[in-house]
Amino acid sequence: MTLFEKIFKRIMDIFCSFALIIIFFPLFIAVGILIKLESEGSIFFIQERVGRNGVLFKCIKFRTMFEHKIISENDYEIKKDDPKITPFGLFLRRWAIDEMPQLFNVLIGDMSIVGPRPTLLYQVEKYDDFQKKRLLVKPGLTGWAQVNGRNKLTWPERIKLDVFYVEHCSIVFDIKILFLTFKVLITGEGVYSNR
Repeated sequence: MTLFEKIFKRIMDIFCSFALIIIFFPLFIAVGILIKLESEGSIFFIQERVGRNGVLFKCIKFRTMFEHKIISENDYEIKKDDPKITPFGLFLRRWAIDEMPQLFNVLIGDMSIVGPRPTLLYQVEKYDDFQKKRLLVKPGLTGWAQVNGRNKLTWPERIKLDVFYVEHCSIVFDIKILFLTFKVLITGEGVYSNR
């Protein structure tokens, strides 16, 4: 990606995230109320993730699990029939609404609209030199792995696709991923590891 493309990508990240936050703000309020009405606990699930160049940041999501059953650091693969997920959480995950608070992460520069999904520190600590390449760009709301199988992929398959994106990233590639993301959202493909 050229310097111009990097600058353009950041400008678009700021513009798109800010616009989407304004547009969907009423939805954020409604989702927050429904989460509180359904089960005890916080509205948001905030977790430390690894960003570009290994920098840690606080990744924000809507809480989709019962507070007392929040996943442990090593339990990151969630199945559709997982008892930790609330009924409303199933809906939020199906339509990726739980990820929407990450628009704030995009706005402040921790993330981008398109890029590899942010991962946990214990996962990154196991990376080899090839896998570390996925840390050369900002993590994204959606990415090449998300539109090519998402959670149905094995971890090595996801990383291979992420590194492919890093090695071939461009504005045109980002636009292609965004279009494919709409298709994935509609079909619900790969939301859970057992689908």
